[in-house]
Order: sequence, then structure tokens, then C-alpha cells
Amino acid sequence: MLEQGENSMIEWINTTLTKWGCSTHIANIIDEWVVLLSIILLALAVDFVLRQVVLRLVRKIVTRTSAKWDDMLFDHKVLVRMCSIVVPITIYALLPLALPTEESPTLIATIINRIVEVYIVIAFVRFFNAIIRMAFAIADTRPALHGRPIKGLMQTGQVIIIMIATILIVAIIIDKSPVMLLTGLGASAAVLMLIFQNSILGFVAGIQLSLNKMLKVGDWISMPKHGVDGIVEEVALTTIKIRGWDNTLQTIPPYLLINEPFDNWQAMFETGGRRIKRSLNIDVTSVEFATPEFLDTITQNELAKRALEGVELKSAEGATLTNLDLFMRSVNGYIARHPRTNSKMISMVRQLQPTEWGLPIEIYCFSANVNWIPYEHLQAEIISYIVALAPIFKLRIYQAPSGLDIRKS
Repeated sequence: MLEQGENSMIEWINTTLTKWGCSTHIANIIDEWVVLLSIILLALAVDFVLRQVVLRLVRKIVTRTSAKWDDMLFDHKVLVRMCSIVVPITIYALLPLALPTEESPTLIATIINRIVEVYIVIAFVRFFNAIIRMAFAIADTRPALHGRPIKGLMQTGQVIIIMIATILIVAIIIDKSPVMLLTGLGASAAVLMLIFQNSILGFVAGIQLSLNKMLKVGDWISMPKHGVDGIVEEVALTTIKIRGWDNTLQTIPPYLLINEPFDNWQAMFETGGRRIKRSLNIDVTSVEFATPEFLDTITQNELAKRALEGVELKSAEGATLTNLDLFMRSVNGYIARHPRTNSKMISMVRQLQPTEWGLPIEIYCFSANVNWIPYEHLQAEIISYIVALAPIFKLRIYQAPSGLDIRKS
């Protein structure tokens, strides 16, 4: 019926043009363009019906289901991209009715035919890209893959599709086989490797980071050598975006995390303990034996008595203790009893190698709250307590002399 209608229209147009004195050649050209316009309008009508009728019906069905993946068909426009393929395919299938494309095709017919073929390739590229985005969005909802650096794999798939589409489009335009183009590209492999060097390295690094579970989005990482310290926001094919603590955005290539060491602090959050490792220098000239007179003096101080609760005032071997030994034992007990330290992890106060700055006393323990602000508050509280407690045990905290000290002397 479509052909009968087109033939009737063409006969009417020919009759009218003949009456007007137009040549048969011009009449044939006008016939071809009228048929071509009819084909385009038909393709657009089909596209309209698919979008306004079929897709709306499918959306109503999808909204009533409990599954989440079918909602992503619309979120990522997969079905819309599928409908977009119908227009060029319909035009391509009906194009021989309007223009000769096989036997002695005209220049216009050849150009239009190739334009439609390129349009088909582009439509399929957009459709496959939508499928890839939907697939990786579904994968990101899985608990085992959530936050993993899989965006680089998605971008790699998109790059491969675009490269294939580019080869096909060039082959269509120059009317050559894609196989011949691939053969020619083989000779240019070194140049292509140089152009896509970062993409290839990023792709390989992304696979290693993902398989070895070295990092994921949301992890806190640091690379002091490169000034990187912050939260991972995005792991792409060629860059990793890190939000610094000053809210600046830092970017590094993924292969840098494979070739050089970096710290991933995520394990700290998972174990529930953040390390406190601070030291203070004791003036060695203030260290003395804990004589009975010294013990009587400090036990009369209420703060010292509370600090020495549960502390053994004598050595197990009978050796004489010093004020520094008692001080370290009292600080150790204070840290062990503190409600905000993690009692399940290592807690100790130890001496380090003496230096020209004095005798370092190191506090080594773990905060039960790994968040930054509570951690800093606890650390400051412990150090302040130690500084205030030292004079009670007749110990001096060493610090370099200032201008005021020199003037007083």
C-alpha cells in the first residue's frame, strides 16, 4: 500500500511537471527528493511512537517492579539510545526506494548513503556507551565493588568503542575495508602507544589497584614525597582525584600509586585505633634517686597521690628507683586508665636514645576515636598532663633557651 501511494504521488507530480514544461530529468530528481523526504518523515514518526508510546508504557511497568536495575535503563537513557538507532536504520533500509545505491549510484546518493551509515555507527556508539555506564552503575551498588576503582575500566571500554567507531567511520567515508585500515594502523603502533601511553598505564594500574584492593573511593591516602594527603574522590582512567584537608583538589596518575609507596589510612578506621606517638625531652640534670624523703614529699601532694595510684614504688629486684621511673610509671597508669584510649592496643611510656637536647620520653598509645578532632584533643590532653605533672616529680622539661632566658641569666 505504501508503494501504491508513492507511485500515485509520483505519477501526479510527473503529470503536473509535464504540464508546466519541466524536463523528465528534473521531474525524476524531484521524485527522488519527495520519496526521500517521505522516508525521513516515516522514520521520525516511528521514533515518535517509540518514545511517546512504547517507552512510556515500559516506564510504567518498570516503576511497579521491585528490581533496581530496570530503573537504570531510564536513568542512563539505555532505551532512549536504543530508540535513536531506529531512525537511521529505517532510513537506510528504505533509501533504495528513493535513490539508486547499488547500480550506478549518483554522487548525491553516495553522499547520503554514507551519511546515513555514519549516523548508524554514531547511534550504536551512544547506545553501547549507555549500556557500559549502566553496567558499571549496577556494579558500584554491589557491596563487594562499591567504591572500588572501576571507573577507569569503564572509561577504557568507552575508549575502545570510540576507537572502533572511528575506524568504521573513516572506512565508510573513504570507502575502504576496515581490515585494510587496521593493517595500516599496525605500522603506526609505536605512535599510537606514545599517544595513548597514559591511558594504557592508567588502565593497567586501575586493574592492579582494583584486584589488590589497594584503595577505593573514600580512602584517606598520603604520599609525602608528592605532597598528597587527603580523601580519594575519584579513580579515573588517567587521573586520581584527591580532596586535600585544605579542600584543594589534587590529581595524580594511577600508575604513580603502583610505582611508588603510599600510605592508606583506611585500615586505621577499620581497626578502631589511631596511634599517638609523641615525645618530650627531660633535662637529665633533674633526674635523681627516689629517696624516702622524696617519696614522703610527693605523697603529700594530692595530684601526685592520684597519679601514683596503683603504681609500685619499689623495684621488683630491690634496686633504687628514680623520680623519672616513678614519673614514667604514673604516666603509663594515667594512659591505661584514660577512658578515651584503646585499652586493647599497645600502651606504654618509654625512653629513647639521649641526645644533646636531653632524654626523650615517648608516649605510645592509641586513641579509641579515630576521627581527627577527638584524636587531636586526646593527644593534647595527654601532653598537657605530662608537662604539668613533671615538676611535681622534680623533673624539668627541656626546651631551647629563649631571649628571655638569656636576659634573666
